[in-house]
Amino acid sequence: MKNLSAVIAIGLAAAAASNATAQDFLDRVDEALTFTTLNGDVRARVSGTLDLEAYYFSGPAPGLIRTTSDALFNPRLSLFVDAQLGDSIYVFTQTRVDRGFDPSDEGAQLRLDEYAVRFTPWKDGRFNLQAGQFSTVVGTYVARHVSWENPFINAPLPYENVTAIEDMSAPYASFLSVGPPAEKYEHNPVIWGPSYATGVSVAGRLGQFDYAAEIKNASLSSRPESWPITRMDFDHPTVSGRIGFRPNEMWTFGFSASDGAYFRPEAKPTLPVGQDIGDFHERVLGQDISFAWHHWQLWAEFFEARFEIPGFTDADTFAYYLEAKYKFTPQLFGAVRWNQQFFDDVTSSYGGTAPWGRDLWRADIAAGYRFTAHTQLKLQYSFQHEKNGLRDLTHMIAAQFTVRF
Repeated sequence: MKNLSAVIAIGLAAAAASNATAQDFLDRVDEALTFTTLNGDVRARVSGTLDLEAYYFSGPAPGLIRTTSDALFNPRLSLFVDAQLGDSIYVFTQTRVDRGFDPSDEGAQLRLDEYAVRFTPWKDGRFNLQAGQFSTVVGTYVARHVSWENPFINAPLPYENVTAIEDMSAPYASFLSVGPPAEKYEHNPVIWGPSYATGVSVAGRLGQFDYAAEIKNASLSSRPESWPITRMDFDHPTVSGRIGFRPNEMWTFGFSASDGAYFRPEAKPTLPVGQDIGDFHERVLGQDISFAWHHWQLWAEFFEARFEIPGFTDADTFAYYLEAKYKFTPQLFGAVRWNQQFFDDVTSSYGGTAPWGRDLWRADIAAGYRFTAHTQLKLQYSFQHEKNGLRDLTHMIAAQFTVRF
């Protein structure tokens, strides 16, 4: 009943926000939130999105969704500030009011998720220097992870599938049981969403090539609580980078790499005597392909990840997804995505060899409709199979209505 009420609420919101009066109001809001000095040296704009999401799932909540129920209503308000200071300085921030960085049934909270200053000395974009808290340069999903740009409601599998890795405690012999985590949020995926860790990056484009490199205070798998500089310093930094090649307007190819310690300070007392947090790294190699032609957009990413674990041999995993979006009309689009993840065997110093996770696949199907330049509705159905899991198949149905201003 709660899930049905949430879907009805989203439908009513879509109808209300799509009428002519509402659109005129949103157009006026858009104009009112743009500021320019008399001489044009300083330009600033405040924008945002209001997302209303409803989820229903069979079995435990999938991915990084946190709830003990089989349904969840998750509202989210995101506010963005973009400012251009002269020709060379750009500043941006993202503030969110929601029930947690990932969908959950917790109470409301206010957070500053992103803030950064970017310096661009040359207009051709050959070099940019950026400092602050911002999304990772690894991969291509981060370029479309916000709700208005993402054809789906959730993230691809490598960015949200919780593994047996823990960043706040060293594993015990039970690590080889590959059972479902008792407390899912205490465990980590290969990449935690857009990975808004704090640090410095350089990026630019040289002809058909583009490059980006960053040094951050936390690994790609780190949880949102690790990203602010007030929570994690640079005692054990993570270094990541990406090189891209664009032979023409249709194709883009990229290669990413990352290396850094993944344990939080809380894990230090649980590590073997004589070893430190910096002795255990997460290493990730990634390859990405993008294609765009007429009404089609295609994306694919492949990740090979290795976690160094005390008391065990290295834990390796391979995860990938293939995603396609097709625009039927300027307003209506559909999308499909195939995701898989595989886990290798690890050997314990106590004896015993077994996989450190359950191989799984997930298929996502979504449809979206943009009523206007300010309103969008998406529907999604996902089904997942986990090898030797408690259920052969689990299902998720989700709806998301977005108002952009």
